Amino acid sequence: MHISEGVVAAPVLAAGAAAAVAGCAVGLRKMDYQNTPKVAVLSSAFFVASLVHIPIGPTSAHLVLNGLIGILLGWISFPAVLVGLLLQAILFQFGGITTLGVNTVVMAVPAIVCYLLYSRIIRSRYDAGAAIGGFLAGATGILLAGALVALFLLFSGEQFINVARLFLLAHFPVMVIEGIVTAFIILFLRKIKPELLGGDIR
Repeated sequence: MHISEGVVAAPVLAAGAAAAVAGCAVGLRKMDYQNTPKVAVLSSAFFVASLVHIPIGPTSAHLVLNGLIGILLGWISFPAVLVGLLLQAILFQFGGITTLGVNTVVMAVPAIVCYLLYSRIIRSRYDAGAAIGGFLAGATGILLAGALVALFLLFSGEQFINVARLFLLAHFPVMVIEGIVTAFIILFLRKIKPELLGGDIR
């Protein structure tokens, strides 16, 4: 789900960079020393999950785990995602330096939305409710990220209309897979490390 360099227009790149800087500033202000190991682990998980790519025109499809990252980190998702994307750009040429801001927004904004929508459901008393919340977080993370990529492509020119449509359609199966994976991880964490989900699970 990385946008390659040389694809989106300069104003889109500038807006994405500004939004990424603002989001990272908020995230870093909310981050404390005790959160550092958790952020490092989740940034690494994001880095690894995104390594297997299926090319789709000027972008690609892959597992993301941004819904899970949002549930566990909230606003700290912005710097965590930025670090993972920067390492991918430097080490594997996924995305690129010039598109780092746009790609950070594509991944981190859906993470924040999932945190706001589903974190309370995931901390509910019943495992079934938590599993549903986890599935919705995983699926919503992919859906919103795909929608943002399509939107950025459309803002960059009418020639990307068909690619944007294809990109959204290609990510529907990924939404289901990501939702299932996230639900299982949430249930696993509830059993072995419920404090990672925040609050008391009753």
